[in-house]
Amino acid sequence: MVQDGWGSHGQHSNYRSLILQWGTKPLDSPASACHAARVNRREFLHTTSALATLAALPASAAAAPSPARKMTIALTPGSIGVSVKSQKELNDLAHRHRFEAVEPRGEELAGMSREQLAEMLADLKSKQLAWAAAGLPVDFRKDDRTFRDGLAKLPKIAAGLQRAGVSRVGTWLSPSHDELTYTANFKQHATRLRDVATVLKDHRLRLGLEYVGTQLLLVGKRYPFLHTLAETRELIAGIGTGNVGHVLDTWHWWTAGDTEADLRALTNADVVSVDLNDAPKGIPKEQQRDNERELPVATGVIDVATFLTALHTIGYDGPVRPEPFNKPLNALDNDDACAAASGALHKAMGMIRA
Repeated sequence: MVQDGWGSHGQHSNYRSLILQWGTKPLDSPASACHAARVNRREFLHTTSALATLAALPASAAAAPSPARKMTIALTPGSIGVSVKSQKELNDLAHRHRFEAVEPRGEELAGMSREQLAEMLADLKSKQLAWAAAGLPVDFRKDDRTFRDGLAKLPKIAAGLQRAGVSRVGTWLSPSHDELTYTANFKQHATRLRDVATVLKDHRLRLGLEYVGTQLLLVGKRYPFLHTLAETRELIAGIGTGNVGHVLDTWHWWTAGDTEADLRALTNADVVSVDLNDAPKGIPKEQQRDNERELPVATGVIDVATFLTALHTIGYDGPVRPEPFNKPLNALDNDDACAAASGALHKAMGMIRA
């Protein structure tokens, strides 16, 4: 999951801060990772299982063509420890490493002149890149003043995203709360996210909500909150604006105990964005730490093939991005991290069953 900001690292940094607050092992932020000691790709492959299976394959096998699909392989830099200073730099990285979609930097796009935006869109087109989902800049989890301040700034940035042709925005849901019971928390989420979704709808933007299924986070605070696909569907119905759907994550789908049937019950219109991850071996599901994941298909603990095949079956046509929260990956330089993530995603797409 990104302070849900429009920049490259906003949403991921805020989610990681939450994990830290709930007592799990500290995780370096993308910014600090950029200043950490770098390791080369070969060292990375030997010190983490994140791409062990990919590394063992011949180059031709790792790059095998995937079945015809509508979903796109997306680069969201903050989720893999990559730091960039501009949309152009991010586009270049995505193109260089075979990504098909790229995260929109909302504040930067909103601040562009007509000429600058036209140049940016031409660059996107020349590289055959689509937009992935932007992060939501409104913090709806804290006090009312914080929420209202963020909501007041939303129309301007939403308008900028609309001008750029962006259609998807995503955020995540805290699975527990220190003060609000489930019912009170549900009502607050429905009310606040309805306000957010209404603004986004005015600018033809869809909002995706990501539930967090990690068991340690569910019990991290006094009152557990929604943490499954079914409960998230209930919240979406409660919001009721018609432009709200899901951000699906293999990690949370697996840790929550959700199933292939749950995915197949959705439609393409229900899914805004997708995160793809794997889990470390040898750790019981209920003891898995949210900030210690692996790149997709690295270990085979999570059934990525079934997950992606279900999405393929329902005709999902949006972005699929890695979100491993993996320290060795974060320690790589930008190009090596992008190469590792792209390779894992391409391999995962090759596992889709017809």
